[in-house]
Amino acid sequence: MKILTIVDKNKEKFLRTKAADFDFAQYNKKEIAELIKKMKEIMLETRGIGLSANQVGLNLNFFITQVPQFENDKIIGQKSYAIFNPEIIKFSKQTEIVEEGCLSVPGIHGEVERPLKITVTGFDKNGRKIKIKAEGLTARVFQHETDHLNGILFIDKIKK
Repeated sequence: MKILTIVDKNKEKFLRTKAADFDFAQYNKKEIAELIKKMKEIMLETRGIGLSANQVGLNLNFFITQVPQFENDKIIGQKSYAIFNPEIIKFSKQTEIVEEGCLSVPGIHGEVERPLKITVTGFDKNGRKIKIKAEGLTARVFQHETDHLNGILFIDKIKK
């Protein structure tokens, strides 16, 4: 597994295609744990905080994240997620413009406006339904990765 980038037009086409729903019946718990582990290794190696399955060439609708948690502008820990078949069902009206980058779009950064708070539904690694209310950086990462799974890249949303 390695990260696909838009430098290769064939890989860009794949990245711009909606990922297929994850079917838990096709994978056992060990295989799912191994997918998550491999993706996490790649994400951490490349200093990312989120990675969607299609970014590593898998036509599967899930992403992983490891988002730093802050208190008074100081990192106090990290929170990891693996969300399968995510769907954002609620967006706050309040938005924020923040500079983003992407492992699949190397060397490019830009300001993207996104809702500050969201609610996402999906499934955990065991196939159990989940619903997460997220805000701030976690909400931004969830939106960025969900966009990936829907074939949307952050460069499609850059303000500047």
